[in-house]
Amino acid sequence: MNTHAPKDKIIVHVDSDLEDLIPDFLTKRQKEIDIIQQALRQSDFNTIYVLGHGMKGSGGAYGFDRLTEIGAVLEKSAKEQNIFFFFFCIEKLSDYFSRIEVKYC
Repeated sequence: MNTHAPKDKIIVHVDSDLEDLIPDFLTKRQKEIDIIQQALRQSDFNTIYVLGHGMKGSGGAYGFDRLTEIGAVLEKSAKEQNIFFFFFCIEKLSDYFSRIEVKYC
């Protein structure tokens, strides 16, 4: 018997004018998790910095404020080469994408 309650969905309200762009935007961000993991294995902090910076800049523009927050931590972690926060960010990104539900308004 599973005693763990399922985590709640994260509802993100997005402007309906962006509806055609959102699926591709989210797919690209999800793929970046694998790229970040590969970059981490190679100690490629520049790639992680660039991806974190991109998430930080684009997340809020599309209505995904949590993505902006995680991107900012990734960017800062890459600058400081802080391995702990990379794993934290990867876990948070994976959790975020597993729970996100977009509502267009």
